[in-house]
Amino acid sequence: MPNRRPAVSRMLLVAAAAVCAFLPPQAARGAVGPPGVVSARPLAALDGAFGAYADRVRDPGHWTGGDSTYSVPTPAGELWVFSDTFLGTVRADGSRSPVTGEGGTTPFVHNSFVLWPRSGAPRTVTGRDRAGRPGSLVSPQAPGEWYWARAGIPDGRGVAVVYARYARSGTGPLDVAWRGSVVARFREGRLSRPESVTPLPSSAGISWGAWLAREGDRTYVYGTEAAPSGGGAYLHLARVDGPGLRGSWRYRAADGSWSREESRAARLAGPGGAALRVSDELSVVRHGAWYTLVTQRADVPFSAELRLAWSRSPGGPFTAPRTVYTAPEAGPGGSYRNPNVLAYNPHEHPELERGTDDLVVSYNVNSLVPRDVIDRASVYRPRFLRIRTSR
Repeated sequence: MPNRRPAVSRMLLVAAAAVCAFLPPQAARGAVGPPGVVSARPLAALDGAFGAYADRVRDPGHWTGGDSTYSVPTPAGELWVFSDTFLGTVRADGSRSPVTGEGGTTPFVHNSFVLWPRSGAPRTVTGRDRAGRPGSLVSPQAPGEWYWARAGIPDGRGVAVVYARYARSGTGPLDVAWRGSVVARFREGRLSRPESVTPLPSSAGISWGAWLAREGDRTYVYGTEAAPSGGGAYLHLARVDGPGLRGSWRYRAADGSWSREESRAARLAGPGGAALRVSDELSVVRHGAWYTLVTQRADVPFSAELRLAWSRSPGGPFTAPRTVYTAPEAGPGGSYRNPNVLAYNPHEHPELERGTDDLVVSYNVNSLVPRDVIDRASVYRPRFLRIRTSR
C-alpha cells in the first residue's frame, strides 16, 4: 500500500574557495540576501482540477489518486508523473472499492502518468500486465520489487524519467529499502511502454533523480542518501553533459571538484558547512541569481511543514531551511481530524510559474492506515500551493 518514507544520511564540509568557484557570475558579484516569502496559499484551481478528474470517469484504468506528483512539460501538454496510484472508480459516497487482491475491484499500480493536454481531456497512462489489465509503466524483473518514480525531464521527442527500485525490508507499512535506480525513456505518442530502461549509478547508496535541473547542455541530478537512524535525508549532486542522462556523470566532491567516482559524491552543505537535511523528494530550481530548495521539514518525523532554503549555486551551501507553509490536512488537528493522515515530499513545478518570484509547489497527502484512503478517496491526492517571494 502507498505509504512513503522519509530518509537520512551523514555530514559534509565544503571549502569556501570551492564554493566561490562554483558560483554563477551574476551571483558572485552580488551580496544581496536571499528572497523573502510574501505569501503561501493553496492553489485551488489545480486541487479542483485533479479532484474533478479523479471523480468523474468510470473506467478500470482511470487515475483516482497518486503520489510523488512530478511533472514534465511536453509538446503534447503537461505530463504528471506519479508513483503509487489507485485506478478505477470513485463511488458516489467518495470511497473506493478495496484493491484487487484484497477482495475489491480497484487496480493499484506503483507508477503511472496523467497527460494533461493543452486542449482536450486529460488521460491516464499505465502499462499492461500479462492478462491485459492495467499495470505499472515500469516494473523490475525480480519478484517482490517495484519502482517508484523520481523526477523526469524532456528528452528529444519524448521524456526521460528516473525510477527508484524498492523491496520490502520488514512487515511494517514503512519497512521498505531502496535497491537501485534506472532511467526510463518514453517516446512521444507511446507513453504506455518505455522505449528503454537503463541502470543508473547505484553503488554509493545514493538514490539519484530526486530532482533533475537542466541548464544549457548540462543536467544537474540531485540524489538522496538514506541512513539507519535519524530523520530526513542528505543531499548529493551530480552533473551530466549532453541530452537526457546518457552522457558521462561527474559527482560533486567535498572539495568542490567534479569527480568521475560516485563514491566521492559529497553531502551538500547548509549553514556553517554542516550537512543539510532534506526530504526524500524535493526540488532545486533556479530563480534569477538564486537556487530555491523546496523540502519538507526533515528533523521531525511526519512533519507537515514545507520549507524553503536558498543558495547562489546549485551545489550549495544553502541557507537554513525555513517553514513557509504547514499542510492543513495532516495530524489530529488537520482537516481530516485523523492523527494518521500525513503530508510529505513537496516539489516545484517551474513550467507552471509566472515569473522568478512565483513558485508553484505540490505535496502529497496519505495515511498510515491504508483503510483511510479506501474510505475517503480524496485523502490520497496531491495538493498545490502558490508561493510569492520578494526579490
